[in-house]
Amino acid sequence: MNNLNSQQGFNAQNWQAACFEADKQGLNYVLVTLLGSAGSTPRSAGTKMLITANNIYDTVGGGHLEFVIIQKARQLLAEQYQGTLKQRQLIEHFPLSASLGQCCGGSTSTLFEVIESNSLQLDVYGAGHVAHALIQILSQLPINVRWIDARAELFPENVASNIHIHIEEYPEDAVKNAAPDSAFLILTHNHQLDFSIAEQVLKRDDSCWLGVIGSSTKALRFEKRLSSKGFSPENIEHMQCPVGLSQVSGKEPMEVAVSMAGQIIELYQQRKIANDNKGETQASKKRQGLQWKALQSSLNISSNSTTESDDAIHEHSAKR
Repeated sequence: MNNLNSQQGFNAQNWQAACFEADKQGLNYVLVTLLGSAGSTPRSAGTKMLITANNIYDTVGGGHLEFVIIQKARQLLAEQYQGTLKQRQLIEHFPLSASLGQCCGGSTSTLFEVIESNSLQLDVYGAGHVAHALIQILSQLPINVRWIDARAELFPENVASNIHIHIEEYPEDAVKNAAPDSAFLILTHNHQLDFSIAEQVLKRDDSCWLGVIGSSTKALRFEKRLSSKGFSPENIEHMQCPVGLSQVSGKEPMEVAVSMAGQIIELYQQRKIANDNKGETQASKKRQGLQWKALQSSLNISSNSTTESDDAIHEHSAKR
């Protein structure tokens, strides 16, 4: 499974394999677990499935129950993307016959866990010597990389699963397809192409970082050109050129790559800390996840549903 988005909808891979690949590729997903079941249900307690924005892995039994679960999971993913998600763990109770119209007649308590990736989405433009050296390092890091160039012959035949090669006749056109909050690293062989890509990134105004290979002289030229095109000083300051850690010197491709990789590692570590602290008050830091009362309430519902289901079965048997 090289790409979780290789197919739309249902996929043959199990949820364990899907979790591994989603984490590696930096995808957000919802892990669904049937905590408890009462009466007749399609699958037993402990059954899991994984849901991304576009794909589904494994099953909790199909039917209307699964349809509603998928809808709920994608609603949570949308809220997470919009920054309005209130809790990453949620338990919902589903009576199959009463509200879902399934003939099973049982009920399930279902745990939804929103798994938010801390992986950085990085677009690397250019497939020259420095890029090749850098990709060797990035392939071993928790980063999802789009590697973009017009020259197909420069790309290696095999890359790690977190590296995705994009052959674009006009690499600057790939900017419009980048994910929001992506980082961009521009390493092409052509200064005009570097400028065109940087200009498109700054026009989007939603990147988390923009690095451009080059000298201080190149940076000044780019800044003047961007200013003449109407970009604000704040917007232009978002572009870092030269790129890389200043304390790591050297001009060999791997030396330059190590300098850049160090800066990228620093970037995603800072983002991880920010994400961990996002939206947390002092009170929420002390109490996280599902609270006992909410869990107890859900379990009580399951217990009551089991009793009601058993009573209904006994009553039906007595009538016979």
